[in-house]
Amino acid sequence: MRLVKKIILVGIIFLVFGAGFLVGKNTVICPICPPEDLDFSLFWDAWHKIQEEYVNPEDIDIQELIYGAISGMVNSLGDPYTVFFNPEDAKTFLEDVSGRFEGVGMEIGIREGQLQVIAPLEGTPAQEAGIRPGDRIIKIDDTLTMDITIEEAVTLIRGPKGTEVTLTVFRDEWENSKEIIIKRAVIKVPSLKWELLASTGEAGGEGEEIAYIKLYHFSEKSDRDFREMAAEVLKSPAEKIILDLRSNPGGYLERAQDIAGWFLEKGQVVVIEDFGAEKEQEVYKAEGNAELLDYPMVILVNQGSASASEILASALRDNRGIKIIGETSFGKGSVQKLEGLIDGSNLKITVANWLTPKGDLITDKGLEPDIKVEMTEEDYQEERDPQLDKAIEIIGEME
Repeated sequence: MRLVKKIILVGIIFLVFGAGFLVGKNTVICPICPPEDLDFSLFWDAWHKIQEEYVNPEDIDIQELIYGAISGMVNSLGDPYTVFFNPEDAKTFLEDVSGRFEGVGMEIGIREGQLQVIAPLEGTPAQEAGIRPGDRIIKIDDTLTMDITIEEAVTLIRGPKGTEVTLTVFRDEWENSKEIIIKRAVIKVPSLKWELLASTGEAGGEGEEIAYIKLYHFSEKSDRDFREMAAEVLKSPAEKIILDLRSNPGGYLERAQDIAGWFLEKGQVVVIEDFGAEKEQEVYKAEGNAELLDYPMVILVNQGSASASEILASALRDNRGIKIIGETSFGKGSVQKLEGLIDGSNLKITVANWLTPKGDLITDKGLEPDIKVEMTEEDYQEERDPQLDKAIEIIGEME
């Protein structure tokens, strides 16, 4: 009886699939139908054998089989940024970009096949535990990270507040890897902060004020927060700006475009999306009020500056010649689009590479600073910041 039911189920799937294909073929409008020459017989052959021969048929979850098939298809692309999220994972991802979730608070990526910290987020357990941009994660608890996907790593690292996760980390300055135990917490990612600093440059003179703006993340609310902050800066005695994008792992491209509009003339190119040889490039331009255009400024980046941070930094350098100070940025130059699927699942898919306004691709290369200043192990331990010190020095000499 069970066998008959399974045969009927497979038959229904064939009928639904075939009917959809025929309807699409007859109306010539079927965006989800496969090409006519695509042979799905191998897939259905494997599906049928699982249904018939798996040792524990009661454990078979049809929905999970479908999700697994989609995940396998996506993973075969070999792109760590193209990802399938089932409905539960989709909810978690959307919580991340909204700026509140439970975990340790760091952005991770895969570079040269190795799981790596892009940046710990401000005020999070990861930052307090001493995690730094560029740290390579060898093991998560007892799980080795060789060949792990970003989403698998996120699932292992994330957990309820108050619980702990042990990361085995290797850093270039160390001879051996170290275990770092981090207690998870509710993570609330701030958008930015700003304060007034005093200039120390000879040309700047005594009493000249600098607006030091630190952007932590390009989240949904970043444009609103930046607008409120900009109003305060414009009313302040600040005459120059230091824009700190260090350890900012990125976020929404549109938020980078919004913020660029405060510093660029309307119509200047912020970023170019390159969809490949078969499609026309899309150019994103500054559309803001340019109220911060006349402020002399410098930009700080490090190897934790990625994605939207690199877009903003390159836009200001290419259009205004603004100097970048610090270390080579991470080099994430691809563009992802979040596509909702019919059951609440999501597909985050790489749709393009982005180019700087001058047409440079920075994928896996990063942005090279105009003035290179590295942070040493001692600098971190002594809480020194030679990169910010250099920025204050350079901007103090600007007219």
